[in-house]
Amino acid sequence: MNAINNLFNQPRFGVILLRWTLAILMIFHGWAKVTGGVGGIEGMLVGKGLPGFIAYGVYLGELIAPLLLLVGVWVVPAALVIAINMVFALVLVHSSHFMDITNTGGWRLELQALFLMTALVVAFTNKLGPNKG
Repeated sequence: MNAINNLFNQPRFGVILLRWTLAILMIFHGWAKVTGGVGGIEGMLVGKGLPGFIAYGVYLGELIAPLLLLVGVWVVPAALVIAINMVFALVLVHSSHFMDITNTGGWRLELQALFLMTALVVAFTNKLGPNKG
């Protein structure tokens, strides 16, 4: 029982659990880009007057950065890359959904907001430098 109490009285464990959760859930999105490509994102970028090659940054934000979070390397920069990735997603894909409520009463962008805020919490609760995340 003492080991369980020690585990649940460690705020550090909560931060690691949050970091791993963010990483694993983002990797699913990244894997979808690996298997399906980034053509849709590229088209959205070009449609907004931006260079299409920026679409390949999604691999950094949804695959590389989450893998770094999983292993605990460069945690703060990786979390900030995910946050920037989510800002791009909100602006490019979801800008018309900011005021939408779903049929069940939830905010339509709650998943995107949760990813963005979780990435910021992970960044702000970790120290800069190697092996400190």
